[in-house]
Amino acid sequence: MKVLVTGGAGFIGSHVVDRLIADGHQVVVVDDLSNGKRENLNPAATFYQMDIQDPALADLFEKEKPEIVNHHAAQMDVRRAVEDPVFDARVNILGFLNVLENCVRHQVRKVIFISSGGAVYGEPEQLPAEETHPIRPITPYGVTKYTGEKYLYFYRAVHKLDYTVLRYANVYGPRQDPHGEAGVVAIFIGLLARGETPTVFRYPDGEMLRDYVFVRDVVEANIAAMSRGSGQEFNIGTGRGTSVSDLLAAVQRVMGTDIEPRYGAARPGEIRQTYLAIERAARLLDWRPKVSLEQGLYETAEWFRQHAQAKKPA
Repeated sequence: MKVLVTGGAGFIGSHVVDRLIADGHQVVVVDDLSNGKRENLNPAATFYQMDIQDPALADLFEKEKPEIVNHHAAQMDVRRAVEDPVFDARVNILGFLNVLENCVRHQVRKVIFISSGGAVYGEPEQLPAEETHPIRPITPYGVTKYTGEKYLYFYRAVHKLDYTVLRYANVYGPRQDPHGEAGVVAIFIGLLARGETPTVFRYPDGEMLRDYVFVRDVVEANIAAMSRGSGQEFNIGTGRGTSVSDLLAAVQRVMGTDIEPRYGAARPGEIRQTYLAIERAARLLDWRPKVSLEQGLYETAEWFRQHAQAKKPA
């Protein structure tokens, strides 16, 4: 099939592109490179440097005629969303509507939409959080992601546009940006590799818990969603919570470092504890995570080590 991947030069999107191409699909990538990187692009994909809000997206759909749209493009910086919710809405709502309008106009068969299990539920009432958990986002980012889900429901009901929603936990792995704010694993690896002190953010009464899922497992969920999960939402995580201190300790083990962290107060919009129930994905997508945290961290640290060596001048 021909698949359009928005955000296909980004950390997760580029891995999805690689797998689609390996499976024999034609892949078109749209990415404005505000977060994505040219070095992540698969040379076998057709690339358009373009913002998803651009009216010229209509010309791209007319020319390429994708059958499936995998929508990874997003404003995903939670702190920026809190500081500038209007910008967050422009990208994550108006940009997505531009994509959806073109999907209907050009008869796209299905949309795979990337949402956030860590953001849409807010502070969970029970753990692990199931897909039926009340939606109570505490950040504009969570609001815009859930709004995208509701627009999909509308487009399916009125225009017969099929979709599957994947609500990601905290995804980590090779190509994650160690300079951003969303990838604590990459941040820790980058700091420890330079011998610098990492910071563990926490609340006065305890540490934050997160659900860390390896990018290769996430790619498998995207592949499964191409043919399953019609009109449904799925958590994509591990079903287990890991504290930030335990995560740092695991990273230190795979890197062979022992640097004492500093501690800081949790930032606005930070959820205290969240991890995701994954039984629905196991039942209906036939998907389960296979990579352990230790193995995933080892592969991630090894990629960063090799990448750093490749960048060194000869």
